[in-house]
Amino acid sequence: MGLIHTAVESASSVIKEQNRDYFYCDSMNNQILMQRGHKKAGKPSGFRLFSGGSTAADNNIISNGSIVAVNEGQCMIIVDQGAIVECCAEPGEFVFDSSTEPSLFYGDLGEEIKKTWEAFKKRFTFGGTAAKDQRVYYFNTKDIVGNKYGTPNPVPFRVVDKNIGLDVDISVRCFGEYSFRIFDPILFYRNVCGNVTECYKTEQLAGQLKTELLTCLQPAFSKLSEMGLRYSVLPGHAADLATVMNEILSERWGGHYGIRIQEIGVSSIKASEEDENMLKELQKNAVFKDPTMAAAHLVNAQASAMQSAASNQNSGSYMAFAGMNAAASAGGFQPSGLYQMGQASAAGQTSDQPSASPESWTCSCGTRNTGKFCMECG
Repeated sequence: MGLIHTAVESASSVIKEQNRDYFYCDSMNNQILMQRGHKKAGKPSGFRLFSGGSTAADNNIISNGSIVAVNEGQCMIIVDQGAIVECCAEPGEFVFDSSTEPSLFYGDLGEEIKKTWEAFKKRFTFGGTAAKDQRVYYFNTKDIVGNKYGTPNPVPFRVVDKNIGLDVDISVRCFGEYSFRIFDPILFYRNVCGNVTECYKTEQLAGQLKTELLTCLQPAFSKLSEMGLRYSVLPGHAADLATVMNEILSERWGGHYGIRIQEIGVSSIKASEEDENMLKELQKNAVFKDPTMAAAHLVNAQASAMQSAASNQNSGSYMAFAGMNAAASAGGFQPSGLYQMGQASAAGQTSDQPSASPESWTCSCGTRNTGKFCMECG
């Protein structure tokens, strides 16, 4: 059994017959993944004319020379006695010739379907005699868009910031939409839909796909965090997320269902308030690793303390200033010392190796001085 393109075989004897059947499929929207083909019976002749036309059993018979039409965004397969014998994903009209070998027109579905076809095709002919049960199915190979997903419970997300040495796990909630496409209708037919009566709808598979997608979000987030991406910038890296998701789901969705994620969008991703405050505190504290920034923060704190002390009406401003000075003395570092450390660090020096002042001089007694007279011998 084989398909012959009408543009190539228009002069064959099969085409010249006028009582050919015609198989086609109406346009399929996002809600339909597979649709059984409709049959228009040709001009009745012989037994058909005697019996008054085609019967219900004729709907499951593809006569030799029948025309099979394939539209854009569709893939057609012919199932004979439960086995796939033909596959076509190229738009156009084709003639069914039962005397030829099975054929494959895979169109833009890629090389994957060729490997599947070689594994599952059935090479046999009936010599022009119709089998008992033959069916034509059409698959929707367009992008199935508008599939919503959302995490009912928070999922872990690893936050890695090498600039400040941060590596911590937080919990986030994620919502968005994704689109997928059937790239291997043979696998989809064998492992998902099978011999359906009329059509197989998206809603019959949507729940399973959503559950598996949410299960894979955690390892996908882990890979993205290793790339140095923060959770807050994920909406701008939808392409990276789709690539990672396909890598994780390749065995299940690609190798079993024959589908892949085309695009995935993140409409919102939000961490809990507790985790948000923790990250802000850690990032704020990491800034103080710079002595200059720590000194500036200390000066600001001292200025705020002085304002509070001046406005203290209970114990008096004198006692408040005394307490502030005592706290400053017990604090260890003064802003001036932190500024010196920052300047030394910027100059490539350490705080325990201060540079010599240009005004210093050494006396004959060996004492280093900064004034006009030696502090040791005068």
